[in-house]
Amino acid sequence: MQNKVLILDFGSQVTQLIARRVRELNIYCEIHPYNSKKFDVNDFQAVILSGSPYSVRNEDAPHPDLSNVKGKKPLLGICYGAQYLVHFFGGKVGASNSREYGRANLSYLDHSNELFDGISEGTQVWMSHSDTIMELPDNYKVIASTNDIDNAAYKVEGEETYAIQFHPEVYHTTDGTRLLENFLVHISGLKQDWTPDAFVETTVAHLKETIGDEKVVLGLSGGVDSTVAAVLLDKAIGKNLYCIFVNNGLLRKHEFERVLDQYEHMGLNVKGVDASERFLDKLKGIVEPEAKRKAIGGTFIEVFDDEAHLIEDVTFLGQGTIYPDVIESVSVHGGPSATIKSHHNVGGLPDFMKLKIVEPLRMIFKDEVRRVGRSLGIDDELLGRHPFPGPGLGIRILGDITAEKVTLLQEVDHIFIEGLKRWGLYDSVWQAGAMLLPVNSVGVMGDERTYERVVALRAVYSTDGMTADWVDLPYKFLQETSNKIINGVKGVNRVVYDISSKPPATIEWE
Repeated sequence: MQNKVLILDFGSQVTQLIARRVRELNIYCEIHPYNSKKFDVNDFQAVILSGSPYSVRNEDAPHPDLSNVKGKKPLLGICYGAQYLVHFFGGKVGASNSREYGRANLSYLDHSNELFDGISEGTQVWMSHSDTIMELPDNYKVIASTNDIDNAAYKVEGEETYAIQFHPEVYHTTDGTRLLENFLVHISGLKQDWTPDAFVETTVAHLKETIGDEKVVLGLSGGVDSTVAAVLLDKAIGKNLYCIFVNNGLLRKHEFERVLDQYEHMGLNVKGVDASERFLDKLKGIVEPEAKRKAIGGTFIEVFDDEAHLIEDVTFLGQGTIYPDVIESVSVHGGPSATIKSHHNVGGLPDFMKLKIVEPLRMIFKDEVRRVGRSLGIDDELLGRHPFPGPGLGIRILGDITAEKVTLLQEVDHIFIEGLKRWGLYDSVWQAGAMLLPVNSVGVMGDERTYERVVALRAVYSTDGMTADWVDLPYKFLQETSNKIINGVKGVNRVVYDISSKPPATIEWE
């Protein structure tokens, strides 16, 4: 694929936001760690250097080889990237007198420079660095300043190399998207042609080339990601795709039967496998969240291995992995960012499972998956389904998991989700669910004292799952839902509502 942007990751927690802004411009990009050997820089037409928690003055500072980039391809350095291009090319970077963090305004702009076309002096930008550029190399020219920072942006003369000390990828930089568009479209000459239709065309062609006449077994979850992956694979290889929908005993109420029926109407080659007892048996006595995830992920692999052996000559295991799964599990392609949690569908397979992995959606975000799904003609009702975690209710039951707890939480969850639909709230919520807490509370029902379970309801707004805000649901709705749960689900006498955002909390409780 041509017309690609390379984002070199130096470990910034907001590197993925650069990718999102670039994708929003309908330009394809990839994030790779600065020290990765898994890409060829010649495959990219422009390069962006990310920010970093490191200082360029440290001995262990990230130090990429830019010999095939600087002066040869359009290059934009952001924050650490800007300081790197000064420190290692003849300038001086030093510690700021005070940490430069937060809002600032551009007090000077070189209006003749294309990077700031359509951007006015006084525009707000977001700073986040403890070092600052003190002296520029001889052939570097200042093109923007703030009241506190002389070298807020510069251009290398004779090269299409630009750098800024602020972050255009964050919301607080008012004209950040315009700046990135100026760099990528007007300076780098890239076309804005990365659309859902283009993604489908190139992905199907790549799948055909990669898989050929081989067979693929794919685990369907009933969610958007695995469904879109299945339809892409079906377009590429047809009946050589064998879909397996597993009941892990941790699905929503009636989910197994309903989703199987839906897939069969889509014409996919699907087999339903009820392995609920097997999963629940593997989870007995496990309390620690990561141990639960690993047990569920390991059992999925065992089930797929068993089912794959029933299909002759299967070569590939298909998965609905998307970009946030990869970022949150191991950072981007093993880069320097910290692991938040493991995902059951991310990572390598055990040696005993002799299948290659194919992941059609690995490089795109959740909202992009939905747009691709619409391009494929998938029903809006399915595409509008809330995300549901791969481990299912297993990570919404805090503490050990039993069949009795699963049944209880299924009933609570069913009341909550159906209520959202009945009140017309479902489509305005990105994800919702109920959590069973490992505590009991005192209550009164009739004339009797009770000591029963507590459940927490959670509903969030988000675009891609990387950040999320809690939804201010109507009090009347919460009141009705709480009453229905307490009166209708035996064993629950208290309902609470989670008003935490991500960060600092995550969407799931485990």
